[in-house]
Formats: sequence, structure tokens, C-alpha cells
Amino acid sequence: MVLKQKSDTLGALSSSLCLAHCIFTPFLFVIQSHAACCSVESVPFWWKSIDVLFLIISFFAINRSVKTTSKNWMKYALWFTWFLLFLVVVNEYFNWVGLPEQSIYFPALSLVFLHIYNGKYCQCENDTCCANN
Repeated sequence: MVLKQKSDTLGALSSSLCLAHCIFTPFLFVIQSHAACCSVESVPFWWKSIDVLFLIISFFAINRSVKTTSKNWMKYALWFTWFLLFLVVVNEYFNWVGLPEQSIYFPALSLVFLHIYNGKYCQCENDTCCANN
């Protein structure tokens, strides 16, 4: 029920936490290297798997948000941005293309902005404006 009513809040929160996770990852590397003189590749599995958790949460938040938005363009913007985030995260696991670490900031920040904007300006005021209600 909470997801149905507050999907944009959940999406913005999830995207913000994802962004914080991405920002703090380099600090984890520094701390790890000082503590154990390890290589950067020895990132704990649980830390890397948080990316997948954020993708799953944001997927469901976007899925619900597009059902309640009053703007058709918002549906495409949310899904396109999520897909960009998905590609960047998957690329980090498989290293298909050499992307800078900062490339994840754009889709994460965009999702935060889109969810906040959608929650504030694009919600249906009645059941007739939403296509999927």
C-alpha cells in the first residue's frame, strides 16, 4: 500500500541512497587499502550487491510511478533513465565499455529529480487522468 501511494518518494529515496553508495565507494577503497594493503578489486560482495538492490527497488518504484503520473513524457523519462542506470551498473560488473566511475551520477541524480518532479507536479487529481487506473 505504501508503494502505491508514495512510489515517487520511495524512488527518490532509493536513487538518493544509490547515489550516496556510489559517492562513498571510493572512500571504502581508501580505507580498505590503508587497513589491509589490498588491491582495489577486493571490494566486499555485500557492498557490490547493494547496486542490484537499489535497481530492484527503483524498478518497482518507477513501475508504480508511471501508472499514476499525469504526464506521458514522464513515463518515458523515468524508464529511460532507469535503463541508463541499469546499463552503467551492469557495465561495472562485466566491463564491456571503459566508463568513468562518475558516469553513474547522471542517471542516479536524474532519477532523484524525476521522482521529485513527478511527485510534485505530475500526479493525477482524479481517476480519469491516469491511463492505467
